[in-house]
Amino acid sequence: MKLALYLPNFRDKVTVSEIDDLARVAEELDFDSVWTLDRIVVPEASDHEGLRKPFGFMKEFPKALPVVSRGEFLHGLPLIPYLAARTKKVRLGVSVIDTPYRAPGVLAAEIATWDHLSGGRINVGLGTGWMPEEFEAASAAHLYDKRNKHLMETIEIMQGIWTNELFEYHGDFASFQKCGFGVKPVQKPHPPIFFGGLGEPKIAAKRVSKYGLEGWIGVGDTPEDITRWRSAIKQELDKIGSPRSIDDLEIASMLFFDITREKTDQTPRGKLTPTMMGTPQQIADNLKRYQEAGLTLPLLWPPFKGVPTAKTMTDLRRLKEDILPKVR
Repeated sequence: MKLALYLPNFRDKVTVSEIDDLARVAEELDFDSVWTLDRIVVPEASDHEGLRKPFGFMKEFPKALPVVSRGEFLHGLPLIPYLAARTKKVRLGVSVIDTPYRAPGVLAAEIATWDHLSGGRINVGLGTGWMPEEFEAASAAHLYDKRNKHLMETIEIMQGIWTNELFEYHGDFASFQKCGFGVKPVQKPHPPIFFGGLGEPKIAAKRVSKYGLEGWIGVGDTPEDITRWRSAIKQELDKIGSPRSIDDLEIASMLFFDITREKTDQTPRGKLTPTMMGTPQQIADNLKRYQEAGLTLPLLWPPFKGVPTAKTMTDLRRLKEDILPKVR
């Protein structure tokens, strides 16, 4: 099991200095990767739970975001080239880039440059997006009902641009003649692609299998959820006769993280179960369960409110130096 840090760029108030400090600590502790969150807007309707859909389509969550509409959050994609310059060895990714908000060819070309800026340290997390209001703000409302197809075309275009000297494509959302898009990624054949899926495991499994993706990323999954997703992906790999094994894939989930003095209530509540928020012993016990379930990359997510960056940095050190050895 490797460790990853989900940087808290999506908060009511966050500074570049805080992002810097957290990325530095993650690198010092030999974390596998740090990730940012892609969020374009917070609709004012969210402030009074008036969104049209619950957060991430997850029934346990309200029709609201955890950040106020007047919040001063930092956008995830522009942070990646900055972090590439500020770090030396930790891998960098966005979990996840909502593809309908970007032109696929432009996104592919820019990520190739990111890979050069970082010396070949880019992970690519891709998803469809879920919030109708955000699609409207990103001038992509016409793509909302077609977002799944858009994601698949984006993957095809990315892989084509990254692995061909010249590339052309003719699809429903992009059509262009043979072109060169500049530098190819440092990583060969291209940066690893992760699919962010919160719906049906079978659908996610088909995408991971069809396009030979690096792995899958979920949100707030319990060990039981991880077992279910991993099993579905394995079945799909077996079904298509893929040469890749489930053991070749990264199975990741974004998990809220905070070390507490008092025990937290670990009664099963689906995605609201605070599996990585608790005493050191509770966290160690749950990490063992995750390891047995097949989670390979927990993305540790500092809470949106109430936990200073300094405490999170201390908690990360305690996790790596004191808790993780007990798990292993």
